[in-house]
Amino acid sequence: MFPETNVPLQALNTFGIAARAQTLVRVRSEDDLRAVLADPVLGPAPKFVLGGGSNIVLTGDVRPLVLKVELAGRRVVGETSRAWIVEAGAGERWHDLVAWTLEQGLPGLENMALIPGTVGAAPVQNIGAYGVELQDRFESLDAMDLHSGDVFTLNAAQCAFGYRDSVFKHHASKPGDFGLAGRALILRVRFALPRPWKPVLGYLDLERRMQETGIAAPDARQIFDWVCAIRRAKLPDPAVIGNAGSFFKNPSVTPEQCADIIARDPKLVHYPMPDGSVKLAAGWLIDACGWKGKTVGHAGVYDRQALVLVNRGDAEHPCTGGEVMTLARAIQTSVYERFGIRLEPEPVVV
Repeated sequence: MFPETNVPLQALNTFGIAARAQTLVRVRSEDDLRAVLADPVLGPAPKFVLGGGSNIVLTGDVRPLVLKVELAGRRVVGETSRAWIVEAGAGERWHDLVAWTLEQGLPGLENMALIPGTVGAAPVQNIGAYGVELQDRFESLDAMDLHSGDVFTLNAAQCAFGYRDSVFKHHASKPGDFGLAGRALILRVRFALPRPWKPVLGYLDLERRMQETGIAAPDARQIFDWVCAIRRAKLPDPAVIGNAGSFFKNPSVTPEQCADIIARDPKLVHYPMPDGSVKLAAGWLIDACGWKGKTVGHAGVYDRQALVLVNRGDAEHPCTGGEVMTLARAIQTSVYERFGIRLEPEPVVV
């Protein structure tokens, strides 16, 4: 455990926002974390857990102690009649895990290929894409209490998964609440990869690929390749253009609200949900308000996908978190004024 001071964070967040950590510790083992908690200065300090930096917007320097999660490891830990159980360290890159499971002949995560970030961040956000969410493949996780140092295990119900939500995104407002934001660090995550495997194809982009290629029964590797190609065509590579992926959640409305919007905007992109609600495509709403390609300061809306905000700054004039949030709020106002829909940001604002 070696604390680093005044650490630049520009390369540690995918938006490429210039900021610094007052103190940073790279967590590569449970012992590293226990050493932090036992330290008389670092132990009591407020803490900020940083994974791949793909879902955050830094609005200034980070004063809490930054715990940079770099816990590695991938392995098959068991099997049942219904699933293979795969475990991965919280610091593993998510896409690397997806590719590795396919190499092992263990399909099930292919629809979530190329989602940026780490394994440990995946349950926090309940990541998902192309018809599959993390909760659909989740078995359990181990985490460490950042106050006591105790390691505990949570199942899916205890994680309280929701749409891009979990118990790790909520603070305990009173004694007895189970919010774990700022209270725990995820060490490793286990996934249940279904056997027998069945493809998840009920998504428009995948259906188009099936029609274009004439492949009516794609295997997991084919779906993986399709998802990668679709994402690369729509979304900017953070290594080339800084971004935090999809910036807003797709809002859900009642069928009556959806019908009202369609009466005014017949081309509205929407998806009926099993619970009777209707999910609207936030990117379409933003595009309809004319934001695609627009820029505020050094923050902009990606010209191929309005759901993604990007860093249009450079090394000399980097984009700031303040510019990103100014742009985000302007978009929220436009969408609300036209559609009566309040868009909620996905990234954590620090």
